[in-house]
Amino acid sequence: MIWTMQKASYRAFHKALKLTAVVLPFPVPALLTGPGSVKTLAANIKARGIDNVLVVTDKVLMGLNLLDSMLKSLAENNIKYTIFDAVQPNPTIENVEAGRKVYKQKKCQALIGFGGGSPIDCAKAIGARIRNPYLSVRMMKGLFRVIIPIPPLFCVPTTAGTGSEATITAVITDAQSHEKFAINDIKLIPKIAVLDPELMVGLPKHITSTTGMDALTHAVEAFIGINGTKFTDENALAATKLIFENLEKAYKDGSDLGVRTNMAVASYYAGAAFTRAAVGYVHAIAHNMGGLYGVPHGLANAIILPYVLEFCRKEAQGKLAKLAIAGGIGKPGESEEALSIKFIDKVKAMNKAMDIPTTIKELKRSDIPLIAKRVMKESHPLYPVPRIMDRQECEELVKKLLP
Repeated sequence: MIWTMQKASYRAFHKALKLTAVVLPFPVPALLTGPGSVKTLAANIKARGIDNVLVVTDKVLMGLNLLDSMLKSLAENNIKYTIFDAVQPNPTIENVEAGRKVYKQKKCQALIGFGGGSPIDCAKAIGARIRNPYLSVRMMKGLFRVIIPIPPLFCVPTTAGTGSEATITAVITDAQSHEKFAINDIKLIPKIAVLDPELMVGLPKHITSTTGMDALTHAVEAFIGINGTKFTDENALAATKLIFENLEKAYKDGSDLGVRTNMAVASYYAGAAFTRAAVGYVHAIAHNMGGLYGVPHGLANAIILPYVLEFCRKEAQGKLAKLAIAGGIGKPGESEEALSIKFIDKVKAMNKAMDIPTTIKELKRSDIPLIAKRVMKESHPLYPVPRIMDRQECEELVKKLLP
């Protein structure tokens, strides 16, 4: 009886959240797209009267010299820049505070997040702390707790996966408790997003595959949840189609700029979808794999996605059928049940073709109760999932991920 009432309260929250998402004025980033588009960012920043920026990135990208063309164009446009490259794969509260300190010391006016989701998320959180010094990072956890808008933010994704360049979300890790949490606020959406496929050509195969499956997870969870709108559904379907058509090609031949462009666009579409329609249990479980064990987010999502889809297949089969048709793996007229099974099988086949495992080798059986507790806390009532799971069901699902 109590659980029935709890579920009813979650659904009431979901309805209110959907109404809020419909009426909220979600900003849409200006897009700079195509090969070499990163070189045009500086002129766009200069046109806004900005001449001193903090570039948030990581040491791997610095070592690959991937920022060179952008930094050169900043210098040519007389824009001073300071590089903060201490972002970890799962950015921590300490990373955010260190970046904030550099921003203030150098009297910067704006932020550039350059890299995968980690530098972009870190840049968002740095901006939130700059303008809201009396709010700790943890105090901004959850929905709409960033009071004052962040400084101008410009995002240059180097992977086609997180979609962070389109979203209201910054995911941060508490290094003390090993917990990942999200800050969600429309004030975190960047002014400009740069989708330059040339920055993605040299990505290792395992990054291409896992970030691509991350984008697919965003599209799928946004679509099968109950809070989708015409806008989010169109973006999720378009993203799914592009990912099914291009991801394995990008995995096999990363030098194909057309394929890389399609994946970058797909990631952006998926980000635009989930930032309005939300995600689900795949993300909640994946956040724990990242927080507890440091498992890369895209890899965790890719592994977990089929298990969660099987858990909610009956409730979501109509929408999974539409995704199957959009992805070109089924035809109208086939039964929804058959199409939904085809879709899940296709996800498994893609994982297998790209050497993504079916279990998480770091997972410890003794941690499963804690993981389930944290998943329930993150998911309820926030995520408008097609089927609500209880804690025991969550533990049973997570056990399937044991090596």
